[in-house]
Amino acid sequence: MSNIFNYNNKFFSAFDKVINIFCLSLIWFMACIPVFTIGASCTALYYAVNKVIRHGRGYIWKEFWSSFRSNFKQATVIWLIFLLIGLIMGADWFIMFQFMKAGAAWGKAFVIFVVMLVFEIAIWLYVYPNIARFENTNKAIVKNAALMSFAHLPKTILMLVILLVIAFLVYLIPFFLIFAPATFIAIQNGIMEKIFLRYMSEEDIAKEEERNREYFN
Repeated sequence: MSNIFNYNNKFFSAFDKVINIFCLSLIWFMACIPVFTIGASCTALYYAVNKVIRHGRGYIWKEFWSSFRSNFKQATVIWLIFLLIGLIMGADWFIMFQFMKAGAAWGKAFVIFVVMLVFEIAIWLYVYPNIARFENTNKAIVKNAALMSFAHLPKTILMLVILLVIAFLVYLIPFFLIFAPATFIAIQNGIMEKIFLRYMSEEDIAKEEERNREYFN
């Protein structure tokens, strides 16, 4: 019976993660309101999920805003570029789709823009984790993200599918929206960190393990 009130047991650990996911999602929504801050918000969400939920270090509010502030400039610049490209491709897709509906054969080219949009989303799924985890130039971040998205294509497709599934769940159960952002990042984190391990030196891996040991000790 006493084990029920042991806050280190699996039940309380799982409950704590659910609460953190809920709170982080709310913080993310709040931080995304100006729209141009979405890049920094995604970066901060990944950082907080990785540090607090995955490794149990720190506090969600503090870690989220710490990453948000420190990565704001870089994440915002890259996000605005991606947003602009996405809006242009989205407009092209819409125009071509209308031509196709009107009977123009070349309107079928809308498929090309759909594929390009999917590629952009796929690359973005690697961009903000790279910003959250590594220090690099804007050009290197985007280049590495693009290379990783193609080098690990099966996992890229898996993340896109998971994103679609979560979006579908939100469509079916609107209430799930308040858990969706951090839930996706928590799942993505498990995939991305395994990919990152392939690019990290043994020294970097050892330093991370040491930081985790020092926190729990």
